[in-house]
Amino acid sequence: MSGSTWYTLLIAAVAVERLAELVVARRNAAWTLARGGIEYGRGHYPFMVALHTGLLAGCLLEPALADRPFVPALGWTMFALVLAAQALRWWCIRSLGPYWNTRVIVVPGAELVRRGPYRYPGVLRHPNYVAVAVEGAALPLVHSAWITAAVFTAANAALMVVRIGTENTALRTAATGHDARPAAAFDGAAPPAAAPDAGVRPVAAPDAGVRPSPGGAA
Repeated sequence: MSGSTWYTLLIAAVAVERLAELVVARRNAAWTLARGGIEYGRGHYPFMVALHTGLLAGCLLEPALADRPFVPALGWTMFALVLAAQALRWWCIRSLGPYWNTRVIVVPGAELVRRGPYRYPGVLRHPNYVAVAVEGAALPLVHSAWITAAVFTAANAALMVVRIGTENTALRTAATGHDARPAAAFDGAAPPAAAPDAGVRPVAAPDAGVRPSPGGAA
């Protein structure tokens, strides 16, 4: 099997994995919304979908159009990082259970998860987003698609400023009972940047780290 053929199969496998994530996210969203969850940050979500779709497209197009070679020393190292990122991502999904989501949904009466990769927040504060960043850089570089890797990394960094700001504001709102959003911060406009994962975390999101509180809905 040629390098380009197996790389195409790898991208196809990642695409299938993304679809599996969406199935899990939709199921979890229904679960959390049925328990009074409130969604934040709808405005940035289409951009996130477009970015990840563009990543997979770039992984296929750049090697073909720019004649990027498969360099074994680089390619196999990046492939190992892709596998590690996938393992970390699904560890996060399993650890958060029904509170994991690709969207940001506030669920009243939830508390911090202290299991899996969220056991040591001082060491690895955003494990799911680490997985996204590593995979987004490594997957194109498996076949030397360095432009795709660079563009995704820069765009994802900007998106994470918005995403983490959204999660932080949602957490503050849930913790205080008051809407902490500035005017036009959500649903079409970018929220402010902020450091995430502080205090109570009743948010259903890839990196929120929540579980039902004792006595709450499980």
